[in-house]
Amino acid sequence: MPWQETSPVDQRERFIQDHLLDLYTMVELCARYGVSRKTGYKWLDRFDEAGRQGLGDRSRAPHRCPHRITSEVAAVICAARRQHPSWGPAKLLAWLRPRHAALDWPAVSTAGDLLARRGLVKKRRLRRHYQHPGVVLPTTTQPNDLWTADFKGHFRTRDGIYCYPLTIADQHTRYLLACHGLLSTKGHGVRPVFDRLFREYGLPRAIRTDNGVPFATTGIHGLSQLNVWWLRLGIQHQRILPAQPQQNGAHERMHKTLKGDAIRPPHSTLVTQQRAFNAFRRLYNDERPHEALQDRPPATLYRPSPRAYSGALPPVEYPGHFLVKRVTNAGTIRFGKRLLFIANALKQHPVGLEAVDDGIWSIHFCHVLLSRVDERDYIIRA
Repeated sequence: MPWQETSPVDQRERFIQDHLLDLYTMVELCARYGVSRKTGYKWLDRFDEAGRQGLGDRSRAPHRCPHRITSEVAAVICAARRQHPSWGPAKLLAWLRPRHAALDWPAVSTAGDLLARRGLVKKRRLRRHYQHPGVVLPTTTQPNDLWTADFKGHFRTRDGIYCYPLTIADQHTRYLLACHGLLSTKGHGVRPVFDRLFREYGLPRAIRTDNGVPFATTGIHGLSQLNVWWLRLGIQHQRILPAQPQQNGAHERMHKTLKGDAIRPPHSTLVTQQRAFNAFRRLYNDERPHEALQDRPPATLYRPSPRAYSGALPPVEYPGHFLVKRVTNAGTIRFGKRLLFIANALKQHPVGLEAVDDGIWSIHFCHVLLSRVDERDYIIRA
């Protein structure tokens, strides 16, 4: 007798027929067909619902796939990545959601997988991140509490001219106030940039910089002509510790973005390079989502300072018991019978001397204690 092939559906139909004949108990019937009682009852329920058609195999694929991206969404994500190649999937989605609110956006990891499959992600060397134990992070409560300023190194444009990008940002909102390509780091080129910012945005409470030119010098209290001007305007100058750029970490991170988006490769001339800086600043402030701001662009949070700047220096006032001396063009003051060198940066500015002990005087400029001097040896001590 030849073998007769049977399909799974035929076996399940025979299982149903035997059950209807009531020849076996459910336990015996399931053992006879080699299935569990749960499976047996499942086939009975499907037969009651759809008859013989309900006994066929059903797809085990999920009814919906939350990770699936439609072709329209995939095209929009990839186009945004090509437009902003330095932005990761989280920043791209934060930028796209308000612009295409009707689309169903995937998870960040799913968007990242899509970019990797399309070859739009470059492999980067992983770096270890260390938190320096001595880092004192700046704390702010509102815009203009603290501005940060620095130079993004220097490079040559394609016509051979050196460019020194000066960047100034508001620490609280990350708003990039200025990104200006200068011909050097000397103070005579930097001061006009700050003068324009003060007129446009008002005066900040403090400015944080490193210890390089023109922000500081090796003289007394690191005074330079630039930070003397700030002190006269009532602006506190904060300097990070030498060789500790992480104390200005948010500004340094912005420099990394600036380098990738506007400096590499350099432009043909200083004029075209400045146009690239201007375009970067507009994008950075008005469109680019910032993780520290809950994916909002800085321009949505920044407001000008209520401290207006007229261009005039306010007078320096000291308490009545201070001895006031004006610094000469040689950077000195006459103290007793001697000339004491204070700082070249203080030329024609008044300093205040206060007697703090027998023969000991403290030297002040505005609200800053510069040093102390002893009448017995006329040596200035920090």
